[in-house]
Amino acid sequence: MATTADAELILKLYEMRREPVMRDARKFVVMDFNPKSEADLLAVQRGMGSQENAWWRQTVTYWEMASTLCLHGALDAELYFDANMEVIAVYTKFYELYKQATGVDFMPQTAKLIAKTESAQKRVENRKKAIARSAELAAANAAKA
Repeated sequence: MATTADAELILKLYEMRREPVMRDARKFVVMDFNPKSEADLLAVQRGMGSQENAWWRQTVTYWEMASTLCLHGALDAELYFDANMEVIAVYTKFYELYKQATGVDFMPQTAKLIAKTESAQKRVENRKKAIARSAELAAANAAKA
C-alpha cells in the first residue's frame, strides 16, 4: 500500500518532468522520434553530442531512475505505474527495436519492475495492441493514397 512518502516522491518526480529541457526531451522521445529501422534508432542512441542523443539519454535515464526507486522499495510500484503511463509508452515503443539493434534489453530496471508488477504487464500488452492497431491503420491509409 502506498504511503504519504510515496505520494510526495511521485510529486517530486512530476516536478522534475515539468522542467523545460525535460519536457523537450520527453516530447522528442514520445512524440517525435519514430525510428523505422535499427539504424535510425542507433543513430540517435549512439549520436553523442547531438541534441537528439541528449534528449534520448535524459528521458531513458529518468524513467530508469524512477523504476529503480520502486525496485529498491523507496516508491510503491502500483502508485508509480498508476501515476506514470509514459514509462509504459516509452518502454513499449522502443523495446523490440532496441533489442534487435543492440542484442540487450532496453530499460533493464523498468523491465524488471514490469516483470514484478502484474498491472504493468497488462498495460504493456494493451500498449502493444494499440501500437499494432495504429500500424494497421497507417498501412491501410497508405494503401488508399
